[in-house]
Amino acid sequence: MTTRRSLLAGLGTCGTLTLAASYAQASGVPAPRGTSGGQGAMIVSTWDFGAAANAAAFAKLRAGGTLIDAVEAGAMVPEADPTNHSVGYAGYPDRDGHVTLDAVIMDDAGGVGAVAALENTIHAISVARRVMERTPHTFLVGEGATRFARDQGFPQQSLLTPESEKAWRDWLKTAKYQPEANSENRTRTPGGALDHDTIGLLARSADGRLAGACTTSGMAFKMRGRVGDSPQVGSGLYVEAGIGGATSTGLGEEVTRVAGSARVVASMRSGASPQKACEEVVRHIAHLRGDAIRGVQVGFLALDPKGNVGAFCLLPGFTYAVTDAHGVTKVLKAASLFQA
Repeated sequence: MTTRRSLLAGLGTCGTLTLAASYAQASGVPAPRGTSGGQGAMIVSTWDFGAAANAAAFAKLRAGGTLIDAVEAGAMVPEADPTNHSVGYAGYPDRDGHVTLDAVIMDDAGGVGAVAALENTIHAISVARRVMERTPHTFLVGEGATRFARDQGFPQQSLLTPESEKAWRDWLKTAKYQPEANSENRTRTPGGALDHDTIGLLARSADGRLAGACTTSGMAFKMRGRVGDSPQVGSGLYVEAGIGGATSTGLGEEVTRVAGSARVVASMRSGASPQKACEEVVRHIAHLRGDAIRGVQVGFLALDPKGNVGAFCLLPGFTYAVTDAHGVTKVLKAASLFQA
């Protein structure tokens, strides 16, 4: 009798065989259809720097990769970018000086893997994928996540760059955190306010299959152990077959309070368009939190199986990148609930 554990153990030697395909072989259930090939594909992601991530994701699909291959490849771009201080390498540290990473990856067949408070490993999204494909779990955190990364062969590397360390030491002089909305799209100037953010990606195949990824180094100078919305299924990312996918950006605590991405998909399941679904959750957050979110940015990006896109945010300034079936990318501005 084939067991879940034996299937997982076999994944280390099955080459390109996915977890879903392994179950299919054992149970006779068909593996997800249409999960590779660039023709008819579509990629969307958060912020201006999502354009480069989309290019990598689309190239992976064109080369015959799966949707999971694509969103992983896309997320790896900002993770390795030393000029991006909100994702991966060179991310701003917590208030104790440790750079910790959070990530989640998900397909629409129930596959999901996530890590939080991962240290000394550049590509958190790849470790999250290993959690999905090589463990019986969906989420590893802290020391356990870091140990798992080493066991899986991910090299140990310090993530604290000289620039990020200097920013941390400057922050220590006041130890005051003051988020600045939309700082993701601006270059930090000496003495300027600091914020954090995330990249969320959603990918669609020609026949409407979906997958997503979300990765971040989290809030700059956060309390040690803080985990935001990004790696939490239903908050930072949610994908459902035949319905759609959603990802979030901005201050994670506000997204987590309402399981934001799952709420967007639930609205889509009830018949709302991706745009209306994003608008509904943003309005809900505003109604729920009132003055507590004054000056705070929260945004959502959604994609359905037909390729319809929605985006909405609290404050002006949230941008997102859309790559169409021809590989053409446009960076667009999301509509907002409030004005500047």
